[in-house]
Amino acid sequence: MTNDKLPMTNQNQNQNDKNKYNLAERTSKFGCEVIIFVKKIKENNINRSITSQLIRSATSIGANYMEADCAESKKDFVHKIGICKKESKETTYWLHMLATAEPNNADYCRKLWKEAHELTLIFSSIAKRKY
Repeated sequence: MTNDKLPMTNQNQNQNDKNKYNLAERTSKFGCEVIIFVKKIKENNINRSITSQLIRSATSIGANYMEADCAESKKDFVHKIGICKKESKETTYWLHMLATAEPNNADYCRKLWKEAHELTLIFSSIAKRKY
């Protein structure tokens, strides 16, 4: 039985709450969710292009956050966070395109879109505080 099938205990809930605020974990999980989802999408010329772009932008969020976490200066940090924001915003675009191309998967695209949008807002807030 996988973790997501276990009944929610206080300990599990506390861990989920911590992960919600751990951006390294959250962005990594998001990238993995997108990869797993895209593997289930039927392959054709339209979907291939969209899913390729979607995977690039979704996984780039976490990669750039890891770089920001190790930034050499405040300016470098703000720049990398700005890239995280741009990549999460781009991800919402590709999820919208995929939902259009694959209407049967629109609900899951919407779920992922919501997370990408939340990440965009988080990175926007971080960038504003650091200026």
